[in-house]
Amino acid sequence: MSRSGLSRRTLLAAAGAGAVTAVTGWNTATAAWATEADTAAGADIAPLPALDGTVTLQGEGLERFSTDFGHLVTATPRAVLRPGSVRDVQQLVAFARRHRIPVAVNGQSGDLAQLGEAGLESHSSYGQANPRGGIAIDARGLSKVLSVRPGRAVVEAGATWAQVTEAGLAAGWVPPVLTDYLHLTVGGTLSVGGIGGGVQRHGMQVDNVLELDVVTGTGELVTASPARNRELFEAVLAGGGQVGVIVRVTLALVRVRERAHVFSLHYDDLDAYLADQQKVMAERRFDLQVGDVVRSEDGTRWRYKAELVAFADAGQAVDRAALLAGLGPVQTEVVEQSWREYAFRVDGFAGYLRAAGFWALPKPWLSVFLPASAARAFMARAAEVLTAADLGAGLLLFYPYERSKVKAPLAVLPEQEVGWHFDLLAFPGPGADTAAMLERNRRLYDLAVELGGKRYLIGAVPGMTQADWRRHYGGLWERVVQAKRRFDPAGILTPGQGIHVS
Repeated sequence: MSRSGLSRRTLLAAAGAGAVTAVTGWNTATAAWATEADTAAGADIAPLPALDGTVTLQGEGLERFSTDFGHLVTATPRAVLRPGSVRDVQQLVAFARRHRIPVAVNGQSGDLAQLGEAGLESHSSYGQANPRGGIAIDARGLSKVLSVRPGRAVVEAGATWAQVTEAGLAAGWVPPVLTDYLHLTVGGTLSVGGIGGGVQRHGMQVDNVLELDVVTGTGELVTASPARNRELFEAVLAGGGQVGVIVRVTLALVRVRERAHVFSLHYDDLDAYLADQQKVMAERRFDLQVGDVVRSEDGTRWRYKAELVAFADAGQAVDRAALLAGLGPVQTEVVEQSWREYAFRVDGFAGYLRAAGFWALPKPWLSVFLPASAARAFMARAAEVLTAADLGAGLLLFYPYERSKVKAPLAVLPEQEVGWHFDLLAFPGPGADTAAMLERNRRLYDLAVELGGKRYLIGAVPGMTQADWRRHYGGLWERVVQAKRRFDPAGILTPGQGIHVS
């Protein structure tokens, strides 16, 4: 609702619900929203803060935020805030802190009219962005690209990477690292790291942030950068939303190259695939480098595909023979397309998943980082365990990175300089045994940890304990604990990550 006249008595209604609930504030005795009857009875009522945006307490407006992209965890929030200003986030978080109400940001519901009733993809696929009966902040309330100029862009955290990319392209500047699917919010991916095919040269998306505006768990608005409030800056980036709500970001940009030469190299032999991927990374042959694991045409085995991209300006040739020299794929295809076509390449696939009914089904994703010395053993075991039904209509990404390119401290990676990203983006069909798939995820995660691996903070790993988190963070654990206690002393932010510090 608008601020005018509603600072003490807010009417909150879901569109289409047909009923309006009079809410006078928060009943501190019952820890629930207070009604006029509570007020008449003399209950201790804490008034809601005046807001520029809207708050919803019932109906479809809540139900859209009861689950996430994974559709594996369901818990209806107590309220949804669609902020009309940064001040709304401050006010709401400060209110929630006083009354110990959990808060989490959720960008996945987004603009349903734009992307279909199933909403946006999200890096929350196992309840990470669910406030567990608390208050959800709809990130799309703050979703503007505020400015783009050479080398940098200033954006609100609820803007998607697609918005940033389109605005940047118009000015000839683009983010150096993009996720494969661009309709993810900037704040969402920065909260976990943000990995893509540019990681070998530019690190993760968190490594390309110049400055942040953050609302901490106390409701304070703080500007943070490597030179200013660095402790908060480093605790927010890849911090799983534990210490603050990102509201505004200054991003580094690079000049766009107009053409993308995309090389698809196919391998039947895992060792040859591993060797060639690490070779082209070490020699800096390509600008982008990803790879995936697919079923063979006859469905009897797994095959490995390196997707390697060389950018060029319009009219500029690339030496394909030199780029492929010394490599041993069994099949190679090369296509040339615009930079934009390649950046938005996943949109068509996402459209197919929606049309075929996969988008809204449960998705037990698993994402881990492996030391290079263990990549073969882990992949070989995964190849034995996984079936075509496990993958469904989805993808299994598998490609290398260099640890030294990732600077953000909380983007936790294995110790070895070269590592591999294993990303099971499963889209199983109707009736899939997701409980068994979650158990499989846990077994594979435990194997990864045994081999020196780390998890990415997306995906579904059941049964994470404090001991698991301590092992995950290792020597950084006390830093995580201290940052949580300093910046979110009431412990209200992003409970769905399950990172228990006490």
